Amino acid sequence: MWKGFWGGSRGGDHVKGSLGKFVLAVVGILLANPGLVHAAEGGGDGMHKGLIALAAGLGLGIAAFGAALGQGRATAAAMESIGRNPNAADRIFTPLIVGLALMEALALYALVIAFFLQGKV
Repeated sequence: MWKGFWGGSRGGDHVKGSLGKFVLAVVGILLANPGLVHAAEGGGDGMHKGLIALAAGLGLGIAAFGAALGQGRATAAAMESIGRNPNAADRIFTPLIVGLALMEALALYALVIAFFLQGKV
């Protein structure tokens, strides 16, 4: 079972590429450290405030990165489709703007959550 899971010759890897294995390793390390759980519950010597601040910063950075990637891909696809069919530009523009606004709203939600987390520090 584990041989197929970690990239053996059996059919279909469950973890693809080095990024998936890296994420799996980080999650395993975080789950295996009971000291982080103790600190997050307030039992540590002030470390929980640092973890909250770290979570706020990382969460906002990841949300901004994801929104930027999504907006870039959506805009590139829209420009490519307008380049192939210039007469459809007016029909492509409105859904593009709505999609970009929804992506930006998700990043703003992350900003609000980061502000709430910073209020707990």
